[in-house]
Amino acid sequence: MRLSIAVAAFTMDAVGDTLTLPAPAPQSPAPRPRRRLLTIVGALLLVTGLSFVGLYVYDAYFNPVMDVKAAQQQVDEVKKEWSAGKSPSAKIPGNAVALMRIPEFGPDYEVAVVTGTTPYSLNVGVGWFDSTAAPGQVGNFAVAGHRGASGPFVPLLDLKPGSKVIVETRTAIYTYELTNYPKNLTVDSSETWVIDPVPGQAGAKPTEALITLVTCRNFFHSPERSIAFGKLVGTDKK
Repeated sequence: MRLSIAVAAFTMDAVGDTLTLPAPAPQSPAPRPRRRLLTIVGALLLVTGLSFVGLYVYDAYFNPVMDVKAAQQQVDEVKKEWSAGKSPSAKIPGNAVALMRIPEFGPDYEVAVVTGTTPYSLNVGVGWFDSTAAPGQVGNFAVAGHRGASGPFVPLLDLKPGSKVIVETRTAIYTYELTNYPKNLTVDSSETWVIDPVPGQAGAKPTEALITLVTCRNFFHSPERSIAFGKLVGTDKK
């Protein structure tokens, strides 16, 4: 004789003394491969984005694009040679041949103008495109400088028409006055017309002394350049 008793959620077979449990609940299906792939891609994009942000912050605020100690040595060397009655040769790449001051950058701002635009020149001062006019001469005196944490042209885009740029040589002090807003003039690094004798007028013969300041548009390295133009408004012989 078999006695079957239903008790709660299981049954007992009196003859075989066997316990039959309810069927297990169905398990959730394994994550779909597509969902897993999207998760991985999202994580990679997040890491990549954070990496770019970190690189930007480093480049803008911590990357010493200019060797501050070497830059000061350049300034001191120029003054030493001047006091000895010497003028550093402008024909030797890497030589500091003048000093530049921009009053709006602060009373202590002073940087050497170094022959050439090599990495060395830009690391210790502002580099003079030595194919352009010399300071104070008729033509276009063109220089380039870094931005970044310690670059000499960090606040260049804050200048405006009328801002002064003072360039001193052993024999004279030249005062230039900007004629444009640097923040409003951006060119590709391949556009060399900005350092022509008369910028924007190919082949034109210059009739006045001009200045051009060139720097990166962004703190982060980019192919774009911001340009400041100016003209000579004063010369004081020493």
